[in-house]
Amino acid sequence: MRNSKFLWGNSVSSMQTEGAWNVDGKGPSVYDVKQATPDSSDWKDGIDEYHRYEEDFDLMKNAGMNCYRFQVSWSRVIPSGDGTVNQKGLDYYSRFVDALLERKMVPVICLYHFDMPLPLAKKENGFISDHVREAFVRFAKIVVKALADKVQYWIPFNEQNCTMFEEGFQNSGYLTGAHSIADQYKIATNSLIAYAEVADFIHQFPGLQVGGMVAYQEMYPNSPKPEDVMVTRKANEFINEDFLSFFATGKRSREVTRYIAAQGWPELNRAVDLVVTHLTNVKSDFLAFSYYYSLVIDANRIKPGTPPNYYMSQGKIFNPNLETSEYGWQIDALGFRNCITKMADRYNLPIFPVENGIGEKEVWDGAVPIQDDYRIQYHQTHIQAMKDAMTIDGADVIGYLGWGLIDIPSSTGNMEKRYGIVYVNRGNHDLRDLRRVPKKSYQWFKKMIAENKNLNGEVQK
Repeated sequence: MRNSKFLWGNSVSSMQTEGAWNVDGKGPSVYDVKQATPDSSDWKDGIDEYHRYEEDFDLMKNAGMNCYRFQVSWSRVIPSGDGTVNQKGLDYYSRFVDALLERKMVPVICLYHFDMPLPLAKKENGFISDHVREAFVRFAKIVVKALADKVQYWIPFNEQNCTMFEEGFQNSGYLTGAHSIADQYKIATNSLIAYAEVADFIHQFPGLQVGGMVAYQEMYPNSPKPEDVMVTRKANEFINEDFLSFFATGKRSREVTRYIAAQGWPELNRAVDLVVTHLTNVKSDFLAFSYYYSLVIDANRIKPGTPPNYYMSQGKIFNPNLETSEYGWQIDALGFRNCITKMADRYNLPIFPVENGIGEKEVWDGAVPIQDDYRIQYHQTHIQAMKDAMTIDGADVIGYLGWGLIDIPSSTGNMEKRYGIVYVNRGNHDLRDLRRVPKKSYQWFKKMIAENKNLNGEVQK
């Protein structure tokens, strides 16, 4: 049964938070060997949450949060990726979850967030390998069995549709190869098969719920021209709806499977169908997604012969109707509402926004809390858009999780691109003292959550 409380909280990955990259038996991941650059840190320290998680949990709890989505590091539990289990790793996550439960915070576990164990990436080239897919399913089952009595909500893959973007290669542990479209569809298919097997296993435990997750890309056609409308619709189908359809129904988009067959890869369709046919319940109990910005697509920018899953990246243009962050992300709260409502209407499942936020450069003077009014404005408008999706459009929403609400290195390792309502005193090349310092937005969040803590009950009235 679903938790009756509306979930307000924070969402992170392990490589951006934990640090302790070689502590207590953890093996190396593909992130652990990335080098620092002039504009980014390496990945060895994060914000040292491995040792400071109780401090961070207290900050979240004091702000009124009652939920934390985090990732269990594959390399910490199985250092080689496919070999012996590191009991110290499992024990760490058991203590971690216990500390959340002691604070009456709901844990939500993500099992893969791009940090492939390095030995598997080197030996098998990541998720293009059937062996890696099988090794991930084994890892997932080990973690689920260990924590099933403590954790209700599970997300097998972070932003799983990213396997269809160009960056899907690096996110899947693919270190060598031609970066061919055939390889990309093989990686995406293997991830869906793994999702199905993990979801079916999770459903064997009474009360546990599983959700597929996408990076929802809200897209608008550049004009009413039929060509712009068509390529935008097709990009949405290949990037968003294909995965959401599989999570909700156990079947991929007919348009996508037809494309796969036409390219000469019918074995990919057969592989998915064969697995799903022999499983009991692969369907998601909720749909999770991340949302940061929207984009516009111009058909004129797309070259003939481009695969539909690349229409978005090739056709993307600037939207003059929206404000733009200093990192080029166009702020669109109404798009957030549209995403929630479209998913709720089409799939009739509870919706769970598990990542939403804005990254900005910030410098702390060592005394006065950072005055991040832009962050307050961003979250305020997006939360109101979510509430409109619930109260006006009728969407069933589980909760709202901000991304990295305690500062962490960004997805590119840039510690100076900050998303948090709590400042962490470290830079890209200087760990300083890692002190946690609430920003102005922390107090705003605390007040906002107190005013909306019973949001589910208010909507039902």
